[in-house]
Amino acid sequence: MGNTQLRRISAKMGLGPALIVAVAFAFGAFTSQSAQAQTLHVLYNFAGSSDGGDPYASLIRDAAGNLYSTFGYGGGTSFSGGVFKVAPDGTETVLYSFTGGADGAFPISALVRDSVGNLYGTTTQGGSVGAGVVFKVDPSGTETVLHNFTGGTDGVDPVGGLLRDKAGNLYGTTSQGGSSNDGVVFKIDPQGKETILHTFTGSATDGKYPTYTSFLTDTQGNL
Repeated sequence: MGNTQLRRISAKMGLGPALIVAVAFAFGAFTSQSAQAQTLHVLYNFAGSSDGGDPYASLIRDAAGNLYSTFGYGGGTSFSGGVFKVAPDGTETVLYSFTGGADGAFPISALVRDSVGNLYGTTTQGGSVGAGVVFKVDPSGTETVLHNFTGGTDGVDPVGGLLRDKAGNLYGTTSQGGSSNDGVVFKIDPQGKETILHTFTGSATDGKYPTYTSFLTDTQGNL
Protein backbone atom coordinates (compact mmCIF):
# COMPACT_ATOMS: atom_id res chain seq x y z
CA MET A 1 0.00 0.00 0.00
CA GLY A 2 1.36 3.44 -0.94
CA ASN A 3 1.54 6.49 1.28
CA THR A 4 -1.37 8.08 -0.60
CA GLN A 5 -3.70 5.24 0.43
CA LEU A 6 -2.55 5.44 4.05
CA ARG A 7 -3.23 9.17 4.13
CA ARG A 8 -6.69 8.64 2.71
CA ILE A 9 -7.55 6.08 5.38
CA SER A 10 -6.38 8.44 8.12
CA ALA A 11 -8.31 11.37 6.71
CA LYS A 12 -11.52 9.39 6.29
CA MET A 13 -11.46 8.21 9.90
CA GLY A 14 -10.36 11.57 11.29
CA LEU A 15 -7.17 10.11 12.78
CA GLY A 16 -4.09 12.30 12.46
CA PRO A 17 -0.69 10.58 12.31
CA ALA A 18 0.39 12.55 15.39
CA LEU A 19 -2.41 11.09 17.52
CA ILE A 20 -2.34 7.36 16.94
CA VAL A 21 -0.12 4.35 16.68
CA ALA A 22 -1.79 2.03 14.25
CA VAL A 23 -0.78 -1.25 12.77
CA ALA A 24 -2.54 -2.40 9.67
CA PHE A 25 -0.98 -5.73 8.90
CA ALA A 26 -4.31 -7.32 7.92
CA PHE A 27 -4.72 -5.51 4.64
CA GLY A 28 -5.21 -8.67 2.59
CA ALA A 29 -3.44 -9.85 -0.52
CA PHE A 30 -3.20 -7.71 -3.62
CA THR A 31 -4.52 -9.06 -6.91
CA SER A 32 -3.31 -7.95 -10.29
CA GLN A 33 -6.39 -5.76 -10.65
CA SER A 34 -7.25 -4.37 -7.20
CA ALA A 35 -6.72 -4.86 -3.48
CA GLN A 36 -9.04 -6.84 -1.25
CA ALA A 37 -11.03 -5.24 1.57
CA GLN A 38 -8.82 -3.49 4.12
CA THR A 39 -9.22 -3.23 7.87
CA LEU A 40 -7.42 -0.72 10.08
CA HIS A 41 -6.92 -1.62 13.75
CA VAL A 42 -6.01 1.19 16.16
CA LEU A 43 -3.88 -0.27 18.93
CA TYR A 44 -3.48 2.88 21.00
CA ASN A 45 -4.70 6.50 20.96
CA PHE A 46 -2.38 9.05 22.55
CA ALA A 47 -4.03 11.52 24.90
CA GLY A 48 -1.28 14.12 24.53
CA SER A 49 -0.53 14.22 28.25
CA SER A 50 1.77 12.05 30.37
CA ASP A 51 1.30 9.15 27.92
CA GLY A 52 2.80 11.16 25.06
CA GLY A 53 1.76 12.68 21.78
CA ASP A 54 3.05 13.45 18.28
CA PRO A 55 4.75 10.11 17.51
CA TYR A 56 6.53 10.95 14.26
CA ALA A 57 8.93 8.01 14.10
CA SER A 58 8.36 4.51 12.77
CA LEU A 59 8.02 1.49 15.03
CA ILE A 60 10.24 -1.47 15.87
CA ARG A 61 8.87 -4.80 17.11
CA ASP A 62 10.38 -7.42 19.42
CA ALA A 63 9.88 -11.20 19.33
CA ALA A 64 6.99 -10.96 21.82
CA GLY A 65 5.09 -8.53 19.61
CA ASN A 66 5.75 -5.39 21.66
CA LEU A 67 6.12 -2.16 19.66
CA TYR A 68 8.61 0.58 20.52
CA SER A 69 9.12 4.14 19.34
CA THR A 70 9.43 7.76 20.43
CA PHE A 71 7.02 10.64 20.81
CA GLY A 72 8.49 14.01 20.00
CA TYR A 73 6.90 17.33 20.81
CA GLY A 74 3.76 16.50 22.74
CA GLY A 75 3.24 14.84 26.08
CA GLY A 76 5.44 13.22 28.65
CA THR A 77 6.07 14.54 32.12
CA SER A 78 7.91 17.62 30.82
CA PHE A 79 6.41 17.81 27.31
CA SER A 80 9.88 17.17 25.92
CA GLY A 81 9.19 13.79 24.35
CA GLY A 82 9.73 10.22 25.43
CA VAL A 83 10.23 6.55 24.63
CA PHE A 84 7.21 4.22 24.74
CA LYS A 85 6.14 0.61 24.36
CA VAL A 86 2.77 -0.71 23.21
CA ALA A 87 2.02 -4.33 24.14
CA PRO A 88 0.09 -6.68 21.83
CA ASP A 89 -3.08 -6.03 23.88
CA GLY A 90 -2.77 -2.26 23.30
CA THR A 91 -1.41 -1.35 26.73
CA GLU A 92 1.00 1.59 26.49
CA THR A 93 3.96 2.08 28.81
CA VAL A 94 6.14 5.19 28.81
CA LEU A 95 9.63 3.81 29.30
CA TYR A 96 11.28 7.21 29.65
CA SER A 97 10.15 10.86 29.60
CA PHE A 98 12.77 13.43 28.68
CA THR A 99 13.11 16.45 30.94
CA GLY A 100 14.38 18.79 28.25
CA GLY A 101 17.67 19.29 30.08
CA ALA A 102 20.94 17.37 30.03
CA ASP A 103 19.11 14.12 29.22
CA GLY A 104 17.85 15.44 25.87
CA ALA A 105 14.62 16.72 24.35
CA PHE A 106 12.34 16.08 21.38
CA PRO A 107 13.24 12.68 19.91
CA ILE A 108 11.61 12.36 16.50
CA SER A 109 13.50 9.40 15.03
CA ALA A 110 13.07 5.66 15.28
CA LEU A 111 14.87 3.46 17.79
CA VAL A 112 17.23 0.51 17.45
CA ARG A 113 17.22 -2.35 19.95
CA ASP A 114 19.97 -4.76 21.00
CA SER A 115 19.70 -8.41 22.00
CA VAL A 116 19.18 -7.65 25.71
CA GLY A 117 16.45 -5.06 25.17
CA ASN A 118 18.37 -1.78 25.35
CA LEU A 119 16.93 0.92 23.10
CA TYR A 120 19.08 3.52 21.33
CA GLY A 121 18.07 6.80 19.72
CA THR A 122 18.70 10.51 19.28
CA THR A 123 17.12 13.71 20.49
CA THR A 124 17.14 16.81 18.34
CA GLN A 125 17.65 19.18 21.26
CA GLY A 126 18.67 19.12 24.90
CA GLY A 127 21.94 17.82 26.25
CA SER A 128 24.80 19.84 27.73
CA VAL A 129 24.49 22.69 25.21
CA GLY A 130 21.07 22.04 23.67
CA ALA A 131 22.46 20.52 20.47
CA GLY A 132 21.00 17.03 20.94
CA VAL A 133 22.22 13.70 22.28
CA VAL A 134 22.61 10.03 21.47
CA PHE A 135 20.94 8.03 24.25
CA LYS A 136 20.30 4.54 25.56
CA VAL A 137 17.24 3.44 27.55
CA ASP A 138 17.63 0.08 29.30
CA PRO A 139 14.77 -2.36 30.03
CA SER A 140 14.30 -0.83 33.50
CA GLY A 141 13.70 2.62 31.99
CA THR A 142 17.04 4.13 32.97
CA GLU A 143 18.40 6.58 30.39
CA THR A 144 22.10 7.04 29.68
CA VAL A 145 23.45 9.81 27.46
CA LEU A 146 26.10 8.24 25.24
CA HIS A 147 27.13 11.45 23.48
CA ASN A 148 26.36 15.15 23.87
CA PHE A 149 26.64 17.11 20.64
CA THR A 150 28.44 20.41 21.12
CA GLY A 151 27.06 22.20 18.07
CA GLY A 152 30.52 22.52 16.54
CA THR A 153 32.53 20.16 14.36
CA ASP A 154 30.92 17.11 16.01
CA GLY A 155 27.48 18.12 14.73
CA VAL A 156 24.17 19.50 15.93
CA ASP A 157 20.51 18.49 15.60
CA PRO A 158 20.62 14.70 14.97
CA VAL A 159 17.20 14.33 13.37
CA GLY A 160 17.76 10.93 11.77
CA GLY A 161 17.73 7.47 13.23
CA LEU A 162 20.63 5.20 14.14
CA LEU A 163 22.14 2.03 12.71
CA ARG A 164 23.82 -0.42 15.11
CA ASP A 165 26.42 -2.95 13.96
CA LYS A 166 27.35 -6.30 15.50
CA ALA A 167 30.15 -4.71 17.52
CA GLY A 168 27.73 -2.28 19.14
CA ASN A 169 28.81 0.81 17.19
CA LEU A 170 26.07 3.32 16.40
CA TYR A 171 25.96 5.31 13.15
CA GLY A 172 23.91 8.39 12.36
CA THR A 173 23.81 11.89 10.95
CA THR A 174 23.36 15.43 12.18
CA SER A 175 21.45 17.86 10.02
CA GLN A 176 23.86 20.72 10.77
CA GLY A 177 27.24 21.29 12.39
CA GLY A 178 30.58 20.08 11.14
CA SER A 179 33.34 22.25 9.73
CA SER A 180 31.00 23.73 7.09
CA ASN A 181 27.81 23.62 9.23
CA ASP A 182 26.24 21.37 6.60
CA GLY A 183 25.96 18.23 8.72
CA VAL A 184 28.05 15.16 9.47
CA VAL A 185 28.02 11.36 9.45
CA PHE A 186 29.14 10.04 12.83
CA LYS A 187 29.96 6.84 14.68
CA ILE A 188 29.55 6.30 18.44
CA ASP A 189 31.46 3.32 19.85
CA PRO A 190 30.22 1.28 22.86
CA GLN A 191 32.30 3.49 25.18
CA GLY A 192 30.59 6.63 23.89
CA LYS A 193 33.48 7.96 21.80
CA GLU A 194 32.35 9.84 18.71
CA THR A 195 34.20 9.63 15.39
CA ILE A 196 33.28 11.88 12.47
CA LEU A 197 33.19 9.71 9.36
CA HIS A 198 32.24 12.48 6.94
CA THR A 199 31.62 16.22 7.06
CA PHE A 200 29.33 17.56 4.37
CA THR A 201 30.58 20.63 2.52
CA GLY A 202 27.37 21.70 0.81
CA SER A 203 28.84 21.31 -2.67
CA ALA A 204 26.89 19.96 -5.61
CA THR A 205 28.81 16.67 -5.47
CA ASP A 206 28.67 16.23 -1.71
CA GLY A 207 25.33 17.43 -0.34
CA LYS A 208 24.25 19.02 2.94
CA TYR A 209 21.70 18.91 5.76
CA PRO A 210 21.04 15.15 6.02
CA THR A 211 17.63 15.00 7.65
CA TYR A 212 15.29 12.11 8.66
CA THR A 213 17.91 9.66 7.47
CA SER A 214 18.05 5.88 7.86
CA PHE A 215 21.27 4.03 7.12
CA LEU A 216 21.90 0.77 5.34
CA THR A 217 25.21 -1.09 5.40
CA ASP A 218 26.75 -3.64 3.08
CA THR A 219 29.00 -6.60 3.84
CA GLN A 220 32.10 -4.40 3.59
CA GLY A 221 30.76 -1.92 6.13
CA ASN A 222 29.94 0.86 3.68
CA LEU A 223 27.06 3.12 4.72
